[in-house]
Amino acid sequence: MLDYELEEDKLGMQAIPGSVTLQKDTQNLIGISIGGGAPLCPCLYIVQVFDNTPAAKEGTLESGDEIVGVSGKSVKGKTKVEVARQIQAVKGEVTINYNKLKADPKQGKTLDIVLKKIKHKFVENMSSSTADALGLSRAILCNDGLVKKLQDLERTAGMYHGLAEHTKKMMRACYDLSQTHKDFGDVFCDVGMREQVAGANEAFLAFGEAQRNMEKYGIRYLKTIKPMLSDLNTYLNKAVPDTKLTIKKYLDAKFEYLSFCLKVKEMDDEEYSYAALQEPLYRVETGNYEYRLVLRCRQEARAKFAKLRADVLEKIELLDQKHVQDIVFQLQRLVSAMAKYHNDCHAIMQETDVFPIEVDLSQTTFNYAKRDDFTDPDGEDEEEGEEEDAGSGG
Repeated sequence: MLDYELEEDKLGMQAIPGSVTLQKDTQNLIGISIGGGAPLCPCLYIVQVFDNTPAAKEGTLESGDEIVGVSGKSVKGKTKVEVARQIQAVKGEVTINYNKLKADPKQGKTLDIVLKKIKHKFVENMSSSTADALGLSRAILCNDGLVKKLQDLERTAGMYHGLAEHTKKMMRACYDLSQTHKDFGDVFCDVGMREQVAGANEAFLAFGEAQRNMEKYGIRYLKTIKPMLSDLNTYLNKAVPDTKLTIKKYLDAKFEYLSFCLKVKEMDDEEYSYAALQEPLYRVETGNYEYRLVLRCRQEARAKFAKLRADVLEKIELLDQKHVQDIVFQLQRLVSAMAKYHNDCHAIMQETDVFPIEVDLSQTTFNYAKRDDFTDPDGEDEEEGEEEDAGSGG
């Protein structure tokens, strides 16, 4: 201990006085932990505000705030244990007088925190023994199962991508087939219009109309499964990328929170080692504002991490439901549409049983006139030449 008192070093931060009245819970607690105080630190401050407690629900008190009084009584010069007992001694409602720490969170995001985030990213998939060897044993959120969800999501996205590509190829093939039916229909109807034999005329027209109807069935089939492709693209191009982006933000927030947790642990260890040696530590003797800033940053990082984790869990649950329910619906729609298309085509071909078709080749448009018989002028010239040569030789 120093024989003289050092002036508080606020590191450019402000402390704004205030007070808040809290209704205690059934266990006579308000839900805060206290640090600092005599004999080492001139300030008593809030280390942590616990979830679902009167202090957390009220929302005024935050990590790093200085406690200056309890129900109007000053706590200056007291130990943290004495202040905790003083708060417990008050029944029902208790008023906490505080100095609100006004600090820029960016001030706490030092190079050390950035390096710690990088280290945590490296050990994300390491075993606990390896993490311990690297001094990251407090990183209890490493090997997060939520990260494995990201890998499952990528595999699901790959399956959807393959299904979408297969559907596109099938739609293209179906369209080409429908156009072939249309061309067949046009050709047979044209033949039927020119056919002079009445029975053959009707048969060709009926077969041509059947081909045209099959083309219509194919277009109807394509219109039925087109929304399926649109839904798959929405899942692939919007839902999955949005969830992956949220997971990446969550991971960044998690690594930042773990980094601040590790920083708090290192600063605690530093305080314990100096106290064991009975040596003064400047930041503690001057109000421990650096430590309180890290506490505030840890609290804000934890809140951000918890919010993003909840968002990720919600989105992944929705995607899982869509994957299980929607894929079944889409496949059922595909199979039913395909079955209807083939059944309709089969039915109309059964109805159009026109073969064999009897035609009079002598009266059809395919019968060439004698004047159209193909003769080779050059061949005739050659034959005439041979005959003349034979006559001359005689």
